[in-house]
Amino acid sequence: MTRLKLTLGFLCLFSGFVAAAPSADEQDVAKAVDKMTQAMLHKDIPGLKALTSDNVTYGHSSGKVQNKDEFIADIETGRSGFNTLEMKNQKINMNGDTALVRNHFSAEAVNSGKVVPTEIENFQVWQKQKGQWLLIGRQAFKF
Repeated sequence: MTRLKLTLGFLCLFSGFVAAAPSADEQDVAKAVDKMTQAMLHKDIPGLKALTSDNVTYGHSSGKVQNKDEFIADIETGRSGFNTLEMKNQKINMNGDTALVRNHFSAEAVNSGKVVPTEIENFQVWQKQKGQWLLIGRQAFKF
């Protein structure tokens, strides 16, 4: 009887881990967020173009909103850049072909040559288009 209870306990515990495991899409979204983070950090312009939808709306914590070309141009020209950049405490909620991502944006930003420590919250909307996850919306805000 004890062996049966122990076996059932392990099965329940294991099934809880399986149920809590991230889906394949959630894992792919997390990878896309990481690729975007690395592309921003390393000024990977082709990477940024590949990860953003043509109609992305990119909002900054200052209230400034940019389209795809404006967002990428700021990084390409050096108006906006990063010495360090990390997304922390990330949470992903899936809804079909749409992913809602919240994280903490921690960076040593460089804006027009000036180093700016940056600690803000970030909300991103990703959508699966033609089999690839693309950023369609982003809004940063101060906490």
